[in-house]
Amino acid sequence: MSGINTWRVVAGGLLAGVVFNVIDFLINGFLMVEDFAANTARLGLDPASQTSPDVIATWAIVDFIFGLTVVFIYAAIRPRFGPGLKTALIAGVLLWLAPTALMLGFAKSAVFTMGIWGKMFIPTLINACAGSVAGAWAYQEA
Repeated sequence: MSGINTWRVVAGGLLAGVVFNVIDFLINGFLMVEDFAANTARLGLDPASQTSPDVIATWAIVDFIFGLTVVFIYAAIRPRFGPGLKTALIAGVLLWLAPTALMLGFAKSAVFTMGIWGKMFIPTLINACAGSVAGAWAYQEA
């Protein structure tokens, strides 16, 4: 059994990060834009602060961190589950579980509404799996 190919994790993670960013742009810029605007108003936040370049850059970086994480998960579980789509989907679901559980906690504590959480449930799962599959495609063992 060979070790994890760090350079391929980085390459696959960057590719996954690009996929995450594109899909997040579609989700947040089109599907959820009205919901997020209403939530911003509900919380009394400055709408401009929610779309500032700093905030957008931060979320872009988060997506690249998620990309690196999901490809690392894929590389780590690949020896047990084998290379391929099934393993990539398992890695994507594992990545998706943590922030989804965190967002449920935020929804239950009224930072977000349960409606927002519910509306984001499937699109974020699709995003996690699509990014994971893209990143896994670029990964090869050392």
